[in-house]
Amino acid sequence: MNLLLQSTIVNQQSSIKISGSKSETNRLLLLQALYPNLVLENVSNSDDSEVMIKALISNKTVIDIHHAGTAMRFLTAYFAQKEAKEVILTGSSRMKERPIKILVEALQQLGAEISYEENEGFPPIKIIGKKITQNKVSLPANVSSQYISALLLIASKLENGLELTLVGEITSIPYIKMTLVLLNEIGIETSFENNIIKVNQKSNIVNQESTIESDWSSASYFYSIIALSDIGTQITLSSYKQNSLQGDSALVDIYKNFDVETTFENNSIVLKKSKIVNQKSLIFNLNNSPDIAQTIAVTCFGLGIGCHLTGLHTLKIKETDRLEALQVELTKLGATISVTNDSLTLENTSKINSDIKIKTYQDHRMAMAFAPLALKTSIIIEDAEVVSKSYPSFWNDLQSIGFNILEE
Repeated sequence: MNLLLQSTIVNQQSSIKISGSKSETNRLLLLQALYPNLVLENVSNSDDSEVMIKALISNKTVIDIHHAGTAMRFLTAYFAQKEAKEVILTGSSRMKERPIKILVEALQQLGAEISYEENEGFPPIKIIGKKITQNKVSLPANVSSQYISALLLIASKLENGLELTLVGEITSIPYIKMTLVLLNEIGIETSFENNIIKVNQKSNIVNQESTIESDWSSASYFYSIIALSDIGTQITLSSYKQNSLQGDSALVDIYKNFDVETTFENNSIVLKKSKIVNQKSLIFNLNNSPDIAQTIAVTCFGLGIGCHLTGLHTLKIKETDRLEALQVELTKLGATISVTNDSLTLENTSKINSDIKIKTYQDHRMAMAFAPLALKTSIIIEDAEVVSKSYPSFWNDLQSIGFNILEE
């Protein structure tokens, strides 16, 4: 499905409810599988979370997680410790290109039985669940935080808990801390000192309910929309916390550079365009929040602002190589842009080409990051249904605030 987004004006005051964070949901779903007396509220309605739910209750020997990278990493660890469970984890063609060797080797160090069905280091993988008694393992600190979180999430169910040593400089610290806080909230003791993380063994937890905060990554597209809108435009998003566990809550400070004000009111955030942006170029290190890089790059382009974004090395192994995809699609729109393995540089320009088809590369964030440009020019989003991976109601929510969207 291709969608034509025609140049539009956002309703001056709009309100949207965004479902629970995919990152928090998938962590808590795994913990709920380990501790069934944990009750969850405001669960994400994303495809990734649906895949996670189905996989955790599945009796099949082959489980296909499609494009869900988080599910692949978390489920690899989960099934490794599930005694007498034998399963093959597979996914889409892109998933079979996404590395998992570092996590598999860490689990094997602990005593897990995992083998590759096709290519060494990549899914599909065969897992024979067994009791894991070893409790010490090390990982490179600059790998995807999902590898680290996968180990931490099962740690309390291992016979002797876990001591995880991270070697080198740690990236994506907010996602690691998110995992540890969620463990603490359900009564599991942890420590994180220097580069060593310890998680204590815990057989059972007390009955409890956990309400999941709405997704900050999903909020990023509305930050972009406000930044590209007229002065006075305002959108209210719920449900959000001022002291969020999510690294992407950095949006509050980042978008001050685009003159977007954030006000916390009654578990909601109110975004408001306060004045005209007067910036030539901006520099951001997104080491702790790489998932909002696409949104920021597109916002800068739409405003004619240059930017230099760093800390992006994990983007090359996402649903697509996001740096390369950004370079190709922004260039089509008239941008001058260059990328390296971990950075992106965009020159400031006032030129935006119209009626350009944006390829989404099976990547939900490509579709949503480029959508706000409809405030500046007419664009076509190819394979627009890909947004269901994390935000199924995205196009309906855009229409509700005034976007003119037609199916091609």
